[in-house]
Amino acid sequence: MKLNRKALADRQVWLDKGYALNAFDIEKVSENTKKNPQWIHFGAGNIFRAFLGGVQQRLLNDGKADTGIIVFEGFDKEIIEKAYRPFDNLSVNVTLISSGSVKKEVLASIVESLTIDDDARAVEIFENPSLMMASFTITEKGYAPAFAARDAEGKPEDAKGLMGYLTKLMYKRYLKNAQPIALVSMDNCSHNGEKLENVVKMVAGKWIENGYADAGFMAYLNDKVSFPWTMIDKITPRPDGNVMQLLKDDGFEDADLIITAKNTYTSAFVNAEEKEYLVIEDDFPNGKLALDQAGVYYASRETVERVERMKVTTCLNPLHTCLAIFGCLLNFKTIWQEMNDEDLKKLVYRIGYKEGLPVVTDPGIMKPETFLGEVLNDRLPNCFLPDTPQRIATDTSQKLSIRFGETIKEYIARGMDTSVLEGIVLVEAGWIRYLMGIDDEGNEMAISPDPRLDEMKARIQGLVFGNNEGVEDILLPILDDESIYGVSLVKAGLAGRVIAAFKALNSGKGAVRNAIHEIVK
Repeated sequence: MKLNRKALADRQVWLDKGYALNAFDIEKVSENTKKNPQWIHFGAGNIFRAFLGGVQQRLLNDGKADTGIIVFEGFDKEIIEKAYRPFDNLSVNVTLISSGSVKKEVLASIVESLTIDDDARAVEIFENPSLMMASFTITEKGYAPAFAARDAEGKPEDAKGLMGYLTKLMYKRYLKNAQPIALVSMDNCSHNGEKLENVVKMVAGKWIENGYADAGFMAYLNDKVSFPWTMIDKITPRPDGNVMQLLKDDGFEDADLIITAKNTYTSAFVNAEEKEYLVIEDDFPNGKLALDQAGVYYASRETVERVERMKVTTCLNPLHTCLAIFGCLLNFKTIWQEMNDEDLKKLVYRIGYKEGLPVVTDPGIMKPETFLGEVLNDRLPNCFLPDTPQRIATDTSQKLSIRFGETIKEYIARGMDTSVLEGIVLVEAGWIRYLMGIDDEGNEMAISPDPRLDEMKARIQGLVFGNNEGVEDILLPILDDESIYGVSLVKAGLAGRVIAAFKALNSGKGAVRNAIHEIVK
């Protein structure tokens, strides 16, 4: 069982081992795509293959599409050279079910793979009027204007960074036929379409200013190019050793781990959780693919924002942060193991259902209760997903204001009783207890990276493990800091309760465990 189109012709071998296969003619779809490309995607990582590749596979299987996806990798071309082309751009998608079972499918929806070395082909694709969408999963930092600054000062033909190179491709499209197109960021960051639009127009503006591009290029970007906002959610960890062995036991010969020089972990297979969500602003000036017939939502920009707010302020991210803080203090190694702990499980259920849902933003296209239920019952407890509390605890100072501050503000704005917010109060206090760098057994523990870590260490310098004398004087200025919590916890009337919660968490060995238990018992 080797992964290439020739070996795939012996379908029964794969079917006997439980692999779902394509129900379409790969060669015909490849030919159609070459002539009339409709979708190119930038970023050849795991979420692209496991999520977007799977969506297009379903459309092709159902006869609702006749072209595949072209993928372009602009950061680490070894991914293309080692994990795509040797396998004819096929991959095995392993879906990790929370019950402990798996689903296996050979994905054939990605029919062409490119790097910046394939410039002529990339230009040809962008000059083709058939191209409807260029999408992106390149991480939030990929849109940083600083990374495109050098390309902005140079000529279009010299652009080497991804955003500069994309702007060059768009300029080629403008010069050829000025056909409309949608540029769709699918990265997991707020207002992602705006970030993409800003950097493309920054580069274009500099080129026009320096005389390297026509003034009409900006008018084209403004009038004929859309930058839809999206919300995406699916956990796609690096290739898992257990999954690798499972595939090898099937007789699959190409399951080895590939580590590139840029430290990308990839393989001929990708593993990911079952649940997935993608909401895209419905703004496609050159026509759109039938993604909504394969589980994707097309919606208004306002709805995209509401879905993101639902996830970030109530139904997922606050629960992650709670588990991260207390998982570190209680020395858990994975998030899913925490969900087997009765106290922690009850705590996140309380924060989600009792404290968050009463003020949740309802997006209208999906029920918050359903989303929250899937997070708590299927996603966080999934034993296949090796996310660690230590990773999730990274940059917590940047997260508290959105993940908990928005809920507190809603309670105050609606005149609701904030005394119910016992779980959130405990998390706010728990973060300060976490910053002490001492676990619940009194042992030193590592603190995850955070841009305000040095500042916060200085502000809590007088705190002593097991000794709560004088903590009010140290904590009150911190709790009054809206830049941390999104709201002054002093003015919100919560500071006294947070201080009391901190004292309970810091009363000695085992105090964290006891404080959590007291709230959820």
